[in-house]
Amino acid sequence: MLSYQHIYHAGNPADVHKHALLASMLRYLTRKDKPLSYLETHSGRGLYQLDAAEAQKTGEAEAGITELGSKFDADHPYVQALRAIRAEHGPRAYPGSPLLASTLLRKGDRLHLAELHPQEYAALSNTMLHKARCHNQDGFEMAHKVAPPEPRRGLLLIDPSYEVKSDYDTIPAQIAKLNKKWNVGVIALWYPLLTSDAHGPMVSQLEQGKFAGALRHEVRFPPVRAGHGMIGSGMFVLNAPYGTEAECASLNAVFS
Repeated sequence: MLSYQHIYHAGNPADVHKHALLASMLRYLTRKDKPLSYLETHSGRGLYQLDAAEAQKTGEAEAGITELGSKFDADHPYVQALRAIRAEHGPRAYPGSPLLASTLLRKGDRLHLAELHPQEYAALSNTMLHKARCHNQDGFEMAHKVAPPEPRRGLLLIDPSYEVKSDYDTIPAQIAKLNKKWNVGVIALWYPLLTSDAHGPMVSQLEQGKFAGALRHEVRFPPVRAGHGMIGSGMFVLNAPYGTEAECASLNAVFS
């Protein structure tokens, strides 16, 4: 449960899909002057260096941000945030979603970030110092405790590693409970597309839930290395902000 470290996978094609869609939704939400809340259940360390030994070992970023980054318009919020973060942290820096979100959010917005892995939590706390409230606890426990947050407008990102296989079985009920407690919140779930189809029953159950404003978007890509079981990336979003469908269409072109 505590073994996963995203540094081995940072900047891969799934990150590009997830982060581009997240950035687009946050751009829309921040158009209004009203403050908002950002919650994340599985935050990681927040900042990665793609020239680190762990990232170099897998080389997954080469098929992700390195290859796909140039396909985005220069004014895309994902590109703008990445540019700002690299100006501060170096040309091979890559943001996790907490740092990406905080770069796009404003001074009055609030962030709640959960991370259970002790080393990742320590790094997250350092990266997000004075930018967020970090919780060293199970992410779903944090989300249920905080929701509905103050301010009530906002977005929750659920981004597990799925190393705990029971996540596929328990996540639909978790999302239903959170949606009931925070019915105005945008709830975004990332999931991998796997050759084993382990994700299939979970996604089917979510679609049967008939959540308000639910949107499902998936992109497919070749395995990043031989024998790798992930062949795509999916996002299931409740209360999807206006413009999210158009962003999904744009992402189809990026991954085509």
